[in-house]
Amino acid sequence: MEFGKLLLIFAAAFAAGLVNALAGGGTLITFPVLTLLGIPPVVANVTNTVALCPGYLGATLAQRSLLTGQKRRLWWYLPAGALGGLAGALLLLHTGERLFTAAVPWLILLAALLLAIGEPLKKALARKQVDAASAKAEALAGIPVGLAAIYGGYFGAGLSVIVLAVLGITLRDSLTRLNALKQGIAFATNVAAAVVFLFSGQVLWLAAAVMAAAALLGGAAGGKLAGRLNPNVLRWVVVIIGVAVAIYYFIK
Repeated sequence: MEFGKLLLIFAAAFAAGLVNALAGGGTLITFPVLTLLGIPPVVANVTNTVALCPGYLGATLAQRSLLTGQKRRLWWYLPAGALGGLAGALLLLHTGERLFTAAVPWLILLAALLLAIGEPLKKALARKQVDAASAKAEALAGIPVGLAAIYGGYFGAGLSVIVLAVLGITLRDSLTRLNALKQGIAFATNVAAAVVFLFSGQVLWLAAAVMAAAALLGGAAGGKLAGRLNPNVLRWVVVIIGVAVAIYYFIK
């Protein structure tokens, strides 16, 4: 791969890491850049998923203290997330390039919509009364978590919003604790999908390594810029980019 393309991929991944640290939606930057560079959509999605693993791990470890007392949920939801991610990854590899390419603009549009409603959703969930949910209700929440994870393994952008919505609707807890649980589920989903992709022969390893390093640097930069940049403005910039990219794919 040419140095110029790698430089552009590095810049996109750095921007995605920064955006993820402040507002979310980084995949709406990296995935379109990869495809616009001529990388087939399935290969771009597979490479993007593998490259995201370190970022998901970092986000999960950063909030691990908030997982205290949620051991039972972790035993239910991490396997559900992993199985869903596995199923979504296998679905992607077996449905083929043509079907995925046709779905790409719809998936990007959905991801942009999920990013747009993410913050209002968090505010709505934060207003919920915090009390204890029954063990049965918590166990049954594993079903929609697993279904959301299938989407995450197939494409991934917007997964965090879907999982947080599922947890917020089905469980009774503070938003901060549910957000930490969401990070763990997203990590399990991403890793399971990445394991499948490792053996698919469709990972662009050099691009994935560059993206992983750049995203970590971008995330660190985003952490330092927290409070200086308005996350709502940044979020809507990414939403607009996502909608514009979706329109481009529709008319392409």
